[in-house]
Amino acid sequence: MKIIGIGNALLDVLLRLESDETLALMGVKKGAMDLIDESGMREIQKAQSGLQRFEAPGGSVCNTMRALASLGAEVGYIGKIGNDDAGRFYEAETEKAGVDTFFVRTEGISGCSTVLISPDGERTMTTFLGPAATLADGEIPDEILQKYDCIYIEGYLISNEKLFLPILKRAKNAGLKIALDLSNFNIVNGFRDMLKEVVPAYVDILFSNESEAEAYTGRPALESSAIIAKEVEISVVTVGKDGVLVSSNGKTVHQAALECNVVDTTGAGDNFAAGFLYGYSNRATLEQSAEIGASLSANVIETVGAQIFPDRWAKIKMKVSDILRLLA
Repeated sequence: MKIIGIGNALLDVLLRLESDETLALMGVKKGAMDLIDESGMREIQKAQSGLQRFEAPGGSVCNTMRALASLGAEVGYIGKIGNDDAGRFYEAETEKAGVDTFFVRTEGISGCSTVLISPDGERTMTTFLGPAATLADGEIPDEILQKYDCIYIEGYLISNEKLFLPILKRAKNAGLKIALDLSNFNIVNGFRDMLKEVVPAYVDILFSNESEAEAYTGRPALESSAIIAKEVEISVVTVGKDGVLVSSNGKTVHQAALECNVVDTTGAGDNFAAGFLYGYSNRATLEQSAEIGASLSANVIETVGAQIFPDRWAKIKMKVSDILRLLA
């Protein structure tokens, strides 16, 4: 199954904090994702210029597509970037990971997400969307969608009226499987009525974490997966250190989180989604797909940033092969 992702193309700038006092001084809530303007982005990065810094292509869906490509899947990515050095770096690194890219380019600077990593590994994000938020349905040719079997979309796009619903309708009409990640509980709270219409009508696989699932259903996370599965083919609810719940056709399975050394939780959900979708595309069971997702999630948590380091992939792919070998 060929998978195309569409999301906000944002350069990740990761900064390791020496203490959480820095967040308080900046007026930022730990664990939150706040939207900021260009001047705010530059002020934050300038104020933290002495900290350890790491840059990589980011945005939830791009992270997932890069991980899928590393597993050997055939994937593509659609996004909008500026004509600056950051945009060129973003494109080059994404293609280097093995992802076919379809970028719309515009004048100005590219979007950026500054990720502030606390000593306990929790991440707080301040995001300047830039041109990423202006991607429109009309900028995506039909021939791109026609190359793929499944489209993976991030919930952050719901605020983009010129893109979100139109691309869902086009994907549905083209016969693509549609996977959606709810992205953030604030998104769910702000657009719950719309999501309650869109999800049953268009979505086949819905990814959420516990706070997003609770916001969507109004029920505790442990009950939410089965409730959501009444609206979609597969519901996936990650519950942090307690692992993940996957529900489909009246069945719910639990995959425990794998033991790991927590360094940075950035990208844990994105990589889990990659592993799960890889299993799904290879006709794996719910249990096998969840186990592959858990393996990727554990590996990225042990590194800084949303991408798994290259030297880990050989071992990961051997484990994935062992899991899928049971299908033979």
